[in-house]
Amino acid sequence: MKITRTGSIAAVALVGALALAGCSTTSGPSASPTPTETQADYSKLSGTITSGGSSAQANAEAAWTTAFKTLATGVTVNYDKSQGSGGGQTNFLAGAYDFAGSDSPLSAAQTTQAATSPCGATGAVNLPIYLDGVAIIFNVKGVTKLNLSGATIAKIFNLKITDWSDAAITKDNGGTALPAGPITTVARSDGSGTTANFTNYLAGTQKADWPYPADKNWPVAGNVSKQQGGSGVVNAVKAGNGTIGYADHSAIGSLAAASVDGVAFSSDGVAKALTDATTDASNGVAGDLSLKFDYTKVNAKGIYPIPLISYAILCKTFKDATQASLVKGYLGFIASTTGQKVAAANAGSAALPKSILDKVNATLAMVK
Repeated sequence: MKITRTGSIAAVALVGALALAGCSTTSGPSASPTPTETQADYSKLSGTITSGGSSAQANAEAAWTTAFKTLATGVTVNYDKSQGSGGGQTNFLAGAYDFAGSDSPLSAAQTTQAATSPCGATGAVNLPIYLDGVAIIFNVKGVTKLNLSGATIAKIFNLKITDWSDAAITKDNGGTALPAGPITTVARSDGSGTTANFTNYLAGTQKADWPYPADKNWPVAGNVSKQQGGSGVVNAVKAGNGTIGYADHSAIGSLAAASVDGVAFSSDGVAKALTDATTDASNGVAGDLSLKFDYTKVNAKGIYPIPLISYAILCKTFKDATQASLVKGYLGFIASTTGQKVAAANAGSAALPKSILDKVNATLAMVK
């Protein structure tokens, strides 16, 4: 599924529909909680939340903020998607954001930094709020379907395969040769959690053809088109011919995405990656929910090989209790069944399972 809408109308409609079905978090007279989700009242919240970061979260955040506004009319949520995960982390650590969106958790050094400023001794936590996948997008005239093995992807992005007629690409596609022509790889110019997830996959599965460690900064020098933000990558791939890049699935619009080792993107495929191929990667702060993928398991049947978990990064102790209440309310909405359905409907993401949502809400209960 390719998502191109902003989601404002769809998000409001979905919240209304869920309310009528009895599974909304609203407090209106027509809403009643289901046994699996407690009703929440956001009507007394008032103020502004300042946040930003992950462009992968952009479509989901647009839908979440619109839907939340119908439940908390006194709250404004500003989310700056132009920063990317790296900018989101930087601005959060500088004290400019109430929370950051990031496709990778804070590093050990950043976690230590957060425990002095802006968070103090109780530190910062990374809470998973969004589940999707990194899509390998391409634009080759006359080609609408493409399969690439992990090894071929590594060689293309490491500039070792430079023409679409290469024998490795032909082999990946059952012996059907693509039209000859140069390959232009497109990568992020900014520090990016999407880059971190993509290079995590390459470093974890293709050591013979990918000599670089995982990193939020694109490691390959040479003839690479570098673009700001996920939208920059998508637009550059769309505008070119013979182009290939990577972006969060929700951002790709009408562009075609390659199957990876014969597996096309699906919400079920990334949901299976979360349940079957993740391990705990806590930063040591009580309530932190950082996870990492075990890439020895991502090639299992039905798992999309390049999944992406995106986080909300926030302090456990805010300098202002009112601001803490606003952020807890908004993130609590996101970490509800309703919030996850809003994201799935408007960004094409996979809903996080209740087991994860319960842990997120347990951590939010610690925030003050």
